[in-house]
This record gives sequence, C-alpha cells and structure tokens, in this order.
Amino acid sequence: MTTLKGMTWRHPRGFDPMVATSRIWQEQTGVTIQWEQRSLQDFESYPVKELAQKFDLIVIDHPHVGQITSENCLVPLDRPERAAALAAMAKGSIGNSFPSYQWQGRQWGLPIDAATQVQAFRADALEQGVTRWSDLLDLARDGLVLLPMRSPHSLMCFYTLAANLGTPCASEHGPQLIDIEAGATALAALAELMAHVRPEAWEMDPIAAFEALASGENREVVIPFAYGYVSYATDKFRPHRLAFCDIPVIGSNGPSGSALGGTGIAVSAYSAHPDAALDYAFWVAGPETQRSLYAHSGGQAGIDAAWVDDEINRLAHGFYRDTRATLEASWTRPRYDGYMPFQKQGSEIIREGLTGGLSHRAAIEKLNSAFAASAA
Repeated sequence: MTTLKGMTWRHPRGFDPMVATSRIWQEQTGVTIQWEQRSLQDFESYPVKELAQKFDLIVIDHPHVGQITSENCLVPLDRPERAAALAAMAKGSIGNSFPSYQWQGRQWGLPIDAATQVQAFRADALEQGVTRWSDLLDLARDGLVLLPMRSPHSLMCFYTLAANLGTPCASEHGPQLIDIEAGATALAALAELMAHVRPEAWEMDPIAAFEALASGENREVVIPFAYGYVSYATDKFRPHRLAFCDIPVIGSNGPSGSALGGTGIAVSAYSAHPDAALDYAFWVAGPETQRSLYAHSGGQAGIDAAWVDDEINRLAHGFYRDTRATLEASWTRPRYDGYMPFQKQGSEIIREGLTGGLSHRAAIEKLNSAFAASAA
C-alpha cells in the first residue's frame, strides 16, 4: 500500500475537494493520500522547497514557479507520456490558469483551482454589484465597503487598479515595475477608496473579509476586489450568502486587469513515490474530475467547462458565469526567481503610500527600486 502526504491551504475550498477526491482515488487505486493544511498567509509566502522536503503533493501559488525552478524541488510535469493530457488541460483551462505554471519551457503545476480578484456583495443587501468606480466611492463614503489589505493583498489591489486603468505593471523582471505617473495615479485612486474603509481591513485577508461580510454583523455590504471564494456563494455556508460579479471598472476596458490567483497541484522532487503522485495530480486536475467530483466537493474548478456548467452555476448562484469575464481578462503577476520576497516588500511599500508614510510618487519610486533589485 502506497501512502502519500499532501499539503493544501486551510479553507473548505482548499481542503474539502482534496479529501473527497483522495477518498475516491484510494478506492480506485489503493493509494492513500493524507492531506494537511496551512494558513492562507503561509500558502502565499512559505518556501515551497521546505514543503517539498516533507510532502509528496503540494498545492502551490503560480508566482513561486521561478524560485522552485531554480531550486529543483518539484518534478516537471511535461513528460512525453503525459503530452496528450497536458494538451487537453491547456485547451480546457480558463484564462491564464494553465500557462501561469509554466516557466523556462517547463510545466511545474496543473491548475486545479481558478481565481482572480472579483467583487463580492451581500446578496440580501444589494440587488447587484457595483459597475462604476464613482458608485463604489459613494458606497464607501457611506461605510458600506470593505477591502482586505493584509500583505500581499494591498499589492494585489494596486496591481488590479493599475491594469484596469490601462497601465499594467511589468509581468517580467526589469528596471521598472510601472511608470511613476501611472503608478501614482493608481495609488491615489486606491487611497481615496481606503480613506473610507475601516482600519481593521489592514489585517484582513480575503477569507477574513468574506467572513465579516457573511456574518451580517457589520455595516459593509461590498468587497470590490478580493480573490473569489465559491464557498460563500452557496446556500447555508454562512448566515448571509454572498453574491459575486465582475470588478468595478475605473478604466475604459471593462473588467480587465485583475491580478490572477488560483492554485495548482505540484509533485515534490523529493517524493519516494513520484509516479503515484503524478497519477493523482493528473487525475484530479483532469476535466472529468474537475467538472464533477472536484466541483461538487467544494472546489473552485480550474477548467472552463466547469465555469459554464449549468448545474455547477445553479448550486453557486451563478458565481462562475458572473465572474468569468474578469477571470478571462486577468493579468498574470511576475514569477521570476526573487519575486516572492519582492511581493512581501512591495505590499509594505504600498501600505506606506496609502497610510501617509510616503507620498504617492515616493512610494512608486521606492516600489520600482525594490523591483529592480529583487532578482535572485
């Protein structure tokens, strides 16, 4: 009997589908997978190499791929015998989910969960989400807007606004992340919004913000930018159901430029059973599992067929269809070796620029300097 160890992140969306699929996988193959969980904060920042030394299967975030390529801690998934399966996944993937796990010509993860920053609102408080920036500011002035800004989400919101304004940040390492004037404009817009958001938001990640909104215990009814969580769109998950839709638009290109998120499944190069781990990874990321067992076990599927599926959308009150345009037009973060430390540093710089520690121009200049110096 083969037993594998897996690591995912601590939320029903991240944990429940892995347990459910592993149970069926054990029945079919005899291979047992024991899943452990880490916090969302750890998921976004913890070194993958350290996890690879302890676990056979790891759910990863795509900005890590430059670092893990350099460290040789994961198994490349683009093997000749898997070419047909990879081609099917690439064709069926939604947005940039599949290519986001590619680096230096190799595939390091398979998308099992697709997400980007979208808008959430209390379904019992508003009939629909906000489409225009001016309307969002009106709600914010009334104390009805919440925005999770704990690192790295302050930087993610900046990325999204900059791209939606038509001036996206650099997706690859270089001397400048963004033009100073363009960056200052995006930061000023975010500062205007944050002036009306309660200070507790600085310590909130998306999960904490969704929990606050869904509890019904606070005034806020809208979160304009946060990584979508299908769990909160389902009935009886929390006291108040959340509805999800495209991001409010500040530019002229519709709901474009949202900072891509989601997760992929990867196989450790240190695994004693790499073939067994690969078999499960390809099965759980495959279209049949994604559209059925994975999606129906609380997962947020990584294939487009699930995002347009009538039954999946019915159970989630249209979560997938109503945010699909934002996901399809999302922007992919840098992934070079050295980006992950910059993401933490950049989030802190954005906070300085939003809380008065730095002027907007000075914050962008500091952000660009940190970006230029960040390659490993």
